Amino acid sequence: MPGEKDLNTLLKTMRPALNPGDFVFCVLPSLHVIDLNEVLLLFKEAEGYTVIISKELADSLQLEYSFVAAWITLSVHSALDAVGLTAAFSQALAAGGISCNAVAAFYHDHIFVGKKDAEKAMEILWQLAQLAA
Repeated sequence: MPGEKDLNTLLKTMRPALNPGDFVFCVLPSLHVIDLNEVLLLFKEAEGYTVIISKELADSLQLEYSFVAAWITLSVHSALDAVGLTAAFSQALAAGGISCNAVAAFYHDHIFVGKKDAEKAMEILWQLAQLAA
């Protein structure tokens, strides 16, 4: 089944869900120190491998991080070539004073916000969905 492309449909059916736990972004020089089954995201950059993992795992491996995040999943199956969804939710969150880091996976969009902003971010996202309905 192909993902949804219509922006209005994406917004009104995005169904944000707050995942349990605390998450961090870490940079690793190599991948031998981590079990890839415990990694939410892996991206290779010139400076090293960026991983998003649980804070608990990072602490147990004594990895450095500077940002503790909450993870929100937009439950709608969005197409990778859909236009405007990221702009709409990031603009709404920015208007609420919330920074977000977005990741588009095959089925869903995932948003990482500061842990302290999680509940407010969820309210803003649900309001955005209701405005589109």
